[in-house]
Amino acid sequence: MREEMRRDERVFVMGEDIAARGGVFLATDGFLDEFGEERVIDTPLAESSIAGIALGAAMNGMRPIAEIEFADFIWPTINQIVGEAARVRYGTAGQLNVPMVLRAPQGGGVRGGLYHSQSAEAFFAHTPGLKVVTAATPYDAKGLLKSAIRDDDPTVFLEHKRTYRLVRGEVPEEEYTIPLGMADVKIEGDDLTVITYGLMLHHCVEAAQILSEEGISVEVVDLRTIRPLDEETILASARKTGKVLVVHEDTKLLGVGGEVSAIISEHAFEHLDGPVMRLAGPEVPAMPFSPPLEAMFLLDTERIVAAMRKLAAY
Repeated sequence: MREEMRRDERVFVMGEDIAARGGVFLATDGFLDEFGEERVIDTPLAESSIAGIALGAAMNGMRPIAEIEFADFIWPTINQIVGEAARVRYGTAGQLNVPMVLRAPQGGGVRGGLYHSQSAEAFFAHTPGLKVVTAATPYDAKGLLKSAIRDDDPTVFLEHKRTYRLVRGEVPEEEYTIPLGMADVKIEGDDLTVITYGLMLHHCVEAAQILSEEGISVEVVDLRTIRPLDEETILASARKTGKVLVVHEDTKLLGVGGEVSAIISEHAFEHLDGPVMRLAGPEVPAMPFSPPLEAMFLLDTERIVAAMRKLAAY
């Protein structure tokens, strides 16, 4: 964000606690001193207003980055983002664009309870006109966020809050971008494919490494962008290994895994040697606060390993 604000004076940030405090996760720490109050804007606790002001600014040539402090409170933005921003280019026959980014930390595993642990990707990914990104590594986060800021369409950029402290990685200081809509094969394998995104990527990589010691070669595909989905990479991996497991933290029913499974079933069915399996969160309205219950709710490496072994046995 800092690099893009230095590069393009149209870029500004806005949200709750992002200026003087630097954000609850310090993502904008020091921005106020460097860019001033006109480009680093603390807002009231009103998510619909944050999204609406960003929408208006984007329609008038600015490139806002609007932060929703937690994705659990992103729901008041639905009318502004789903009902309005996603439809602007289509509704004006291309005369207007909405080059805005809506950032939000999401996901559980941080003792956040019912109102600080939710996953929002499937709600927004259903909407044509929106782009939905779920970066899982520091390197990908920089490249994808730069692309989202420069994109002429609205992007919902979701960051798993547990990865802020848990995940480390090299981030080049030089300029680079990663195209939206392009998945990444993190580990190449031959026996089965696991397709995932967000925090679950790191558990899937650990699980793949455990199975490699048992002689099972697992290919790990990180979607990175939920909308648009990279169908080419998904299908290439499915055809290569013949067995696919889709893993995500969000609940299973009508989730991203269902869409990935449908794509594979429609276009790579004859290459499959087993069913497309899904491993996802339980059908519970929200993640509990109790540590033992939260642990039961969340997927972990052990459960992913068990699912991989089951699929490998077909």
